[in-house]
Amino acid sequence: MLATRPISSSVGVSPAVRILGVDPGSQVTGFGVVDRIRGKVILVEQGCIRAGRGDDFAARLRVIYEELCAVIVRTTPSVVAVESPFHGLNAKSVIQLAHARGVILLAAAVHQIPVAEYSPRSIKSAVVGYGAAEKSQVEKMVRLLVSGAAAAKIGSDAADALAVAVCHAHTGGSAARMRVRG
Repeated sequence: MLATRPISSSVGVSPAVRILGVDPGSQVTGFGVVDRIRGKVILVEQGCIRAGRGDDFAARLRVIYEELCAVIVRTTPSVVAVESPFHGLNAKSVIQLAHARGVILLAAAVHQIPVAEYSPRSIKSAVVGYGAAEKSQVEKMVRLLVSGAAAAKIGSDAADALAVAVCHAHTGGSAARMRVRG
């Protein structure tokens, strides 16, 4: 099982775990921070890191890294859960996504936070119950499953990131998780 740093704990009460879910993208990277407390998933913060479309690629990666580091410092997650790449993208998109994921993994490593990866199918299964669910179904379920999300203004990339966090909260880092190794 993935070792996590508890947020707080008291005798007889399971500790809370803070999860930072990330939906990688080279132009827009979604993030969602939730607390899992006694089986309940509670929204802490969510948003998008927008790297300028006109900026050169290295500058966009720097923006993703710096802003994700700021989220990590501000929210102190116990674990970072990241969506793994999926097939069907063109070669250039896969390479750019891999670079973006690299800076996300680096940000977690620099802050000594364990990382869990989940396939899009696993995320959809954990959130909707169906691995081929539509994006709109995932967003709707995130609003139902995450306390505090129903009334929040959540963009689609942030909703995807929250789905990654919910997936980790529900699986608890079980066998569905693939550990990132150096």
